[in-house]
Amino acid sequence: MKLIEAVISVASLEEIKAALLTIGVENIMVRHSIKNGHTKRRSVFNLGADYVTGLMTKIKVEIVATDELVGKVIDTIGEIVKRDHHGICRIFIHPLVESQI
Repeated sequence: MKLIEAVISVASLEEIKAALLTIGVENIMVRHSIKNGHTKRRSVFNLGADYVTGLMTKIKVEIVATDELVGKVIDTIGEIVKRDHHGICRIFIHPLVESQI
């Protein structure tokens, strides 16, 4: 078993969820994330004040998959992100150790 974490753009979420359902992945966890990187600074208007920020809102999708399914999950996410050009996608794969408590 592996834990796959993919940091994607907000615009890609619905399409990635639908594509994962078609390959048999039903359980995913979605978290909102804020990323700081090599982005242009932009002005944000919040509560009557202007702020200059280089932060971007992203989505972190977490999927627990069997070893056989890991390749399909990565390929599915990669195809959608490349096609839509909604920014860079980061994918992390971690070994998963289950424990009975």
